[in-house]
Amino acid sequence: MKLYYKPGACSLASHIVLHELGQDFDIEKVDTEIKKTESGEDFLDVNPNGYVPALKLNNGEVLTEGAAILQYLADQKPEADLVPVSGSIDRARLQGHLNFISSELHKAFGPFFTGKADGDARASAEVNVLKKMAHFEKILSDGRNYLLGDKFSVADAYLFVVSNWSNFVGIKLDKVPNLSAFVKRVASREKTQTALAAEGLLN
Repeated sequence: MKLYYKPGACSLASHIVLHELGQDFDIEKVDTEIKKTESGEDFLDVNPNGYVPALKLNNGEVLTEGAAILQYLADQKPEADLVPVSGSIDRARLQGHLNFISSELHKAFGPFFTGKADGDARASAEVNVLKKMAHFEKILSDGRNYLLGDKFSVADAYLFVVSNWSNFVGIKLDKVPNLSAFVKRVASREKTQTALAAEGLLN
């Protein structure tokens, strides 16, 4: 398998999960501005939408969309227990978390990455990010370590990556202490550190 990624982007979640699963895979960096891969490949030939992640399987097929890739990967190795059993209420809850991260929290960071978060617009965008984070702050307020309880799941990988963008855009997590502790907890995991290092994100 080959994961097409951009350092620190949402593709990092798939990168972390690949390491958690102990999969044999390659990575290739993508410049999403010019739509070229590190080897010079036209990335639009891989993913016509032009964004990461994209996962090329060993048979040549390509999967896109992070939430789908995360679940596909975890389902290939159920013994790793990174997703609940398909059809279970816990699986539905996990999918709910993935959907909220993707459609609400991830999207809320948009202004910071499109150059539209200046002045009053920045203040408004920051309020919106923290509002979305409050959803997860409440879930984590009962003392659980991860979104589904004490077991790390693919949703945790995704929540970590998106929440950690706060460090890059200057949003303090003082108002969401449980989520802040969660980010530190996931960051300290061995496989997270491995993925961060591979993407050049560790000092």
